[in-house]
Amino acid sequence: MRESTGRLAKLKRYVHIICGILDIIAAALVLVGILLNIGSIVGNLGTFEKLFTDTSEFKHYLEQIFMLVIGIEFLEMLCRPSSENVIEVLIFLVARHMIVGDTTPYQDFVSVISVALLCVVRRYLRITEEDRKEKKILGLHEKDDSGKKHFL
Repeated sequence: MRESTGRLAKLKRYVHIICGILDIIAAALVLVGILLNIGSIVGNLGTFEKLFTDTSEFKHYLEQIFMLVIGIEFLEMLCRPSSENVIEVLIFLVARHMIVGDTTPYQDFVSVISVALLCVVRRYLRITEEDRKEKKILGLHEKDDSGKKHFL
């Protein structure tokens, strides 16, 4: 029995290592895509000339920039996975949809509400280690029914 538990723990470690390696490979591929996108945006001077003459090209240019920003945020999420990074990516995706896409006023309203809710979730439902340390230093705590003190 102990032998199979040890093998299972060893297998879990190997799977975790393989997942870490695959995360790094995916992050590297995203980074290559971001660098190529930056190169294509900066290298294409005709795009900047079109921006001066045709205002409809600005929407396409803005779409490329938003995709680049979302790619950078996604890369950050792959490198340092956390709930805050996921929420930031979602905020950028909703903002991109609202700004670049052809949306109705109702869709814009839903997008604004979505961004507001995501900001509320990020601000009030996330307790970081920093917040815990600060509350511990300040001595903020509450008592439960048994009279024991618990830090908020």
